[in-house]
Amino acid sequence: MSNRIAESELIINPDGSIYHLNVKPDQIAETIIFVGDQNRVPVVSKHFDTIEHKLAKREFVTHTGTYKGKRMTVISTGIGPDNIDIVINEVDALFNIDFETRTKKEKHTKLNIVRIGTSGSLQNEIPVDAFVLAEYGIGFDGVLHYYDSKHIQETKMQDAFVKHTNWDDFKAKPYIVKYGEELGEQLLGENIIKGFTGTAVGFYGPQGRVLRLALETPELNSKIDSFEFEGKRITNLEMETAAIYGLGKLLDHNTCSLNCIIANRASGGFSKDPYSSVEKLIKYTLDKLAEVK
Repeated sequence: MSNRIAESELIINPDGSIYHLNVKPDQIAETIIFVGDQNRVPVVSKHFDTIEHKLAKREFVTHTGTYKGKRMTVISTGIGPDNIDIVINEVDALFNIDFETRTKKEKHTKLNIVRIGTSGSLQNEIPVDAFVLAEYGIGFDGVLHYYDSKHIQETKMQDAFVKHTNWDDFKAKPYIVKYGEELGEQLLGENIIKGFTGTAVGFYGPQGRVLRLALETPELNSKIDSFEFEGKRITNLEMETAAIYGLGKLLDHNTCSLNCIIANRASGGFSKDPYSSVEKLIKYTLDKLAEVK
């Protein structure tokens, strides 16, 4: 049986770049920053000392360069866990699959992947403009269940959450995955709140927002807010973290997610200057990553 990966499974563009990202193996660094918004890529890379590559295809924009002597890449993932499935698999392939032979490399390259994002707080005590580092991610999207992944899931915590919320069987079962501890601990600082981030599959109904469509479970947000397990509560809600943690851990990479809180869903407050707060988080993260060995 051949170990060669078929053309239909690993799609390589005629120029040797991977299908969606449009990036070649030598155009990406082992330290990678994910941002959702493609317009945020240059907001990060403007701090680089040098820029080697600027690449783009669809919502995926990639800049690779150096910051304080450390080679880094920043990639826009777009919104949602489905896009994370594309980006993480393709980023991993760029390092751990030989594009010539279409086989897995014998030596595994372990990456440091950090998300810099914006998010809404679910708890009154976490104010707008705060920075939350997710110790755990809980995914309501179901992406991880398409992979052999039970061994990396926090099953006791998951079961407690399902029981607390009386989770409907027809929704994807929530999964919980812990961050890359070594990387996460290096990114902590005195202004960072260690949190528990929820990853929704959409922005409106899946996050309890009502415009013209009624919610199937109107009380779900309050159930999520009130969940507690061994002193840990879900601190904020966004759309990427849990998928990054789950897929990253399965592929043996270090992953961490840092969120700037621009809204407080509990109090109804919104940041008066979210761009300034995000800029501070970007600079903080770059400085921390420059020190990571």
